[in-house]
Amino acid sequence: MADDPRLVAFAREHIKSVWAVELLLLLRRDPARCWAPDELVRELRASTNLVRDNLASFQRSGLAVEDDDACWRYAPAAAALDELAGQLEAAYRERPVAIINLISAPPDPIQGLADAFKWRGDK
Repeated sequence: MADDPRLVAFAREHIKSVWAVELLLLLRRDPARCWAPDELVRELRASTNLVRDNLASFQRSGLAVEDDDACWRYAPAAAALDELAGQLEAAYRERPVAIINLISAPPDPIQGLADAFKWRGDK
């Protein structure tokens, strides 16, 4: 896990909790299915706010979409996102504690400082 910097970056950027991992994997299990938020709350035994906040985060990240009927489905905006989500799923199934430790660890302050000084030519 730690030897794949792309996967580490993906997890740190898009996955803020174990609930987020579980939600992403639930959506990913059946990409054609459109879930109503209350179905996701029941399935995960989570709070409405938790599910709503994670869905909004996934939408901003290009991992999920909400349709006109207010139901949600897994819809990665790029193949690379789907590939990383698949790698995250495999790593979580094989080494759940490693993933939990990764997403719950505080950000590296030195990396944060370095990132603050990166030149962003794409903006």
